[in-house]
Amino acid sequence: MSTTLPPLDPAVLPAGIRARLVPGVNGLTVHVLEAGTLGQPCLLLLHGFPELAYSWRRVMPMLADAGYYVVAPDLRGYGRTTGWVADYDADLSPWRPTNLARDAVGLVYALGYHSVAAVIGHDFGSPVAAWSTLIRPDIFRSVALMSAPFGGPPAIPFDTLRNPPAPPPEDINAALARLPRPRKHYHHYFARREANVELMNAPQGLHNFLRGYFHYKSGDWVQNKPHPIAGWTAEALAEIPTYYIMDLDRTMPETVAPEMPGQAAIAANRWLPEDALAVFTEEYRRNGFQGGLRWYRVTTTGIFAGEQELFTGRTIDVPSLFLSGSRDWGVYQTPGAFERMQRQACTRMLICELIDGTGHWPQQEKPEETAALLLRFLKEQVRR
Repeated sequence: MSTTLPPLDPAVLPAGIRARLVPGVNGLTVHVLEAGTLGQPCLLLLHGFPELAYSWRRVMPMLADAGYYVVAPDLRGYGRTTGWVADYDADLSPWRPTNLARDAVGLVYALGYHSVAAVIGHDFGSPVAAWSTLIRPDIFRSVALMSAPFGGPPAIPFDTLRNPPAPPPEDINAALARLPRPRKHYHHYFARREANVELMNAPQGLHNFLRGYFHYKSGDWVQNKPHPIAGWTAEALAEIPTYYIMDLDRTMPETVAPEMPGQAAIAANRWLPEDALAVFTEEYRRNGFQGGLRWYRVTTTGIFAGEQELFTGRTIDVPSLFLSGSRDWGVYQTPGAFERMQRQACTRMLICELIDGTGHWPQQEKPEETAALLLRFLKEQVRR
């Protein structure tokens, strides 16, 4: 997207939240939501997929009331941030982790800060927050990771002269496809050329697709009962719901359609009422999903793994927090990452907590509990 867009209409924003554009950030004009007063200690909030800065609307006022300047950008490829290219065949390098960290640094500097009190990332925003902190702990003085554990940078094989490395594992999608109920991994689905068109042309309509997707991964879908799985095998992964380990012959709109909540449940939903969901719908209707889907292409192709391996063995040594929901399969979808994060990747994890009854969207589903945990984390740093 190259045409500059106006900031989000104030009429759709909660009291105390403002929208503005920040130009000149690593080639982007970044659309941000902000609360609190510029100059107070800064908190940087990074959203995931398929979300927006707007996903943080329910926690931002509470964090600002605690004395912070809170800023949430539409990340590269999303919302009203411009300066990125959506073409499937365009260069993927702007979406590599080190450049996404550069986006975060550029925004912090553009706002006039040399450092922030915490960078807080959810879903795909979690690895961006983690990589930003791993590379520049002087700027990102603490980190909160939500729903997506960070297991550390990829490891370079060690002592291979005397101990040759094991052969690479079988392609997981080939193994999933051979199951009695053939399956596929959602990362690879989202990396396909056809994915954007399939999402945009969902048979149930874009708005209802997003409603079903948010519902299926939330605590409202009571069948979400996540647990650690045995390993990176097709049989173990098949225990995960179909929004992650999809049926081989289904698109994502077809996957979520059977789990669409009824009209009574939609009317009773307080964390994502229809007018709030309409903001997501209209932003994605204008942009499409391709900007966000490019993040999955970087993940699945592994084309920047060599650059990431430069940081092998490096840990996050600033204070860290992990929070998610007790009904969030995102905690366990990469076997061992949750444990490796606490044991090895983050050396000063002060809090690791799953909010009861909450799914993949804690900042929307349970904003009071989420804000309270974040503020407790910030206070814990002072005590230690």
